[in-house]
Amino acid sequence: MGQKDEDAPVAAHRKPRKRPLSGQGGASGTSGAGRTARTVRTAATLRTAATLRTAATLALAGAATATAAGAPATAAPRPTAAQVKAEVDRLYQQAEAATERYNGAKVKAAEARTSLTRLRDEAARRTERLNTSRDALGSVAAAQYRSGGLDPAVQLGLSSNPETFLEGASLAELAGTRQAAMVAGIRGELGQLAGLRARAGDRIRDLGARQAELARHKATVQKKIGAAQRLLDRLSAAQRAEYDGQGRGAAADSGTPGSGPGAGPGQPAGTAPAPGSRAAAAVAFAYGAIGKPYVWGSTGPGSFDCSGLTQAAWRAAGVSLPRTTYTQINAGQRVSRDRLAPGDLVFFFSGISHVGIYVGGGQMIHAPRPGSAVKLAPIDQMPFAGATRPA
Repeated sequence: MGQKDEDAPVAAHRKPRKRPLSGQGGASGTSGAGRTARTVRTAATLRTAATLRTAATLALAGAATATAAGAPATAAPRPTAAQVKAEVDRLYQQAEAATERYNGAKVKAAEARTSLTRLRDEAARRTERLNTSRDALGSVAAAQYRSGGLDPAVQLGLSSNPETFLEGASLAELAGTRQAAMVAGIRGELGQLAGLRARAGDRIRDLGARQAELARHKATVQKKIGAAQRLLDRLSAAQRAEYDGQGRGAAADSGTPGSGPGAGPGQPAGTAPAPGSRAAAAVAFAYGAIGKPYVWGSTGPGSFDCSGLTQAAWRAAGVSLPRTTYTQINAGQRVSRDRLAPGDLVFFFSGISHVGIYVGGGQMIHAPRPGSAVKLAPIDQMPFAGATRPA
């Protein structure tokens, strides 16, 4: 029995284990752990694959972007010469409109400056008068102080000559009245001087606003002209010559001034004479300006912009015109296109941004655009907006 008892544990130890059934007891936990491990390995593999795919996609996209950025084949097509010319004309028209706004702002700035100078001069004169009045009032006050400011009855009692004192008292009363008037005058001068200074302050602010407006319009003009010039630089020499010859400033000479039947001084051949001596003088001036360069903001004598030319031409005839196209159109009698006469001002574009001086025969003399010069041209090359006959 003792031996059997000793061998039993050995037999039990050597007895083979049975494979547990799935889903039973602890064996089930072991199987779940295996599956979890496999799931984790699978997820990691999938994440790695996704990461590789994303990296490959980004690399391809970056390569495609770099290729597109460096590939001239995707650039916008080069504009044709006709497109360049059309865009240049548009930019020059915008520059001219900005030039007229610049001219208007310049006139208003000059008016504000003149008004400010006038107010300052007036303030200086009034200050001088005020100081004179103050000095006079101070003299009266000093005299009263020296007299001691005694009561008139006391002065009468102390006077050795009552008649002389009464005469002096009458004069003192008159002086008192004058003193009161002087004080009132000083108060008035102070009030007027304060008003002048307030108005001068308004003019200073107005001048500052006009100067800022000038700078803004000047920047616009320069920007438009610069953009137009860059476009023109893209044209060939032949295309550029064609643009300069056929552009807005195209010359269409139809005779020599002063020749042909019915032509007067400064008139093209075959046209009616100017309706008066002043119009004839304006036309003659315009002919004399042909060939002088266009310079925006210029009124002569060596260069002109469009409204500067018409203003200078009529100034030579003794007539003062305002500075800008949009004010010149209202500076005289409006006339229809079929009743135009030499000397009339002809305006173009809906914004009244261009003007020339009519010389007859459907022709005008005008300063067309930057880079060009004053020349003779047909009036039907731009959209007609109206005409005025200066008086």
